[in-house]
Amino acid sequence: MSRTNRLFELINVLRARKTPATALYLARELGVSQRSIYRDIETLRSLGAPLDGQAGVGFCLRKGFFLPEFAFSSDELDALILGLDWVRQRADPALAQCSESALAKILSARDSGSSTSDELTAVLTAASASERIDPSHVALLRQAIRRQRKVSISYEDAHGALSDQTIWPIAIVYFDDVRLLAAWCEQKVAFRHFRVDRLHVVTILEERYPGRRQAILTQWRRQDRDWRSMLTVSDTAPR
Repeated sequence: MSRTNRLFELINVLRARKTPATALYLARELGVSQRSIYRDIETLRSLGAPLDGQAGVGFCLRKGFFLPEFAFSSDELDALILGLDWVRQRADPALAQCSESALAKILSARDSGSSTSDELTAVLTAASASERIDPSHVALLRQAIRRQRKVSISYEDAHGALSDQTIWPIAIVYFDDVRLLAAWCEQKVAFRHFRVDRLHVVTILEERYPGRRQAILTQWRRQDRDWRSMLTVSDTAPR
């Protein structure tokens, strides 16, 4: 997660809280150190966010704080609507619902906030024969990735063989018809790629995997520069 995204996420966490949130709580929610949280709090204050509280007590966001209006060009808005509508049609239920709420926020921040996406955009998405709806457990995998938690899974390979494994999930890669989870596998002591439609989440462990996810992600990208090489002929065949 980039620092800019983390600042937005920090605001969202604070906005959802009815009571002050400690730096320890915020650090656990965002998967960073308390020191990073203190720096982010000061950054938000310098940008004008009305944050109350202090170290050892907790922090809260005063009511009435809104992010500044977005200023998107027509082409930028087309790109956003096209991408969010793709997510709405193909992603897991939780992410699909979030795409709708995100689009509503974008449209409400414009002068023409009462307009619908169909009225504003020049491009539309349409369901295709290859459309695949992601299984609901993808939401659990995203949560584990953000929290940098180990996950116990049961996996069925291309030949139907089942295996139980403990993995460190680092990213979900979206192909047109297949979603792959990139992860470090403790049993294989190597990076592996799992089709999410063949994967069952047994449990998200409370144990964090070591190191920084960004560093592990960088190592994976260097090792697997060609993402399409992840897919074998048997894995590309629809199930």
